[in-house]
Amino acid sequence: MTITQIRLITVSVSDQDRAKAFYADVLGLTVVQDLTMGPMRWLQVGPEKGATGIVLVPGRTGFGPGDLQGVQLETNDLDADCARLRAAGVTVDGPHDRPWGRDATFVDPDGNGFVLVTRESGG
Repeated sequence: MTITQIRLITVSVSDQDRAKAFYADVLGLTVVQDLTMGPMRWLQVGPEKGATGIVLVPGRTGFGPGDLQGVQLETNDLDADCARLRAAGVTVDGPHDRPWGRDATFVDPDGNGFVLVTRESGG
């Protein structure tokens, strides 16, 4: 195997427009592509300087909105990001101090769960 990176993570959502607003406006991710190809819409977001993207897809049988849990998103300012999420009406659990750094959890509008992490301690 010669895998060098994870390119995309698929997140199942119930409403792509609502998800786009959350991931772009609340999380601050960049809309990389928003294309309609026949009956399918390809909606990809990601960090401006990140190599991994998130594809927001309509719910499908066997993989529905809210099924994705535990995806870690790294941040350089956990406290500010938690405050920004709370100001946008998102419920955040944390920050918590851990032996390896700090983290906080939240869910998107469909219940998909994310962990904000930073390797820096203190705060």
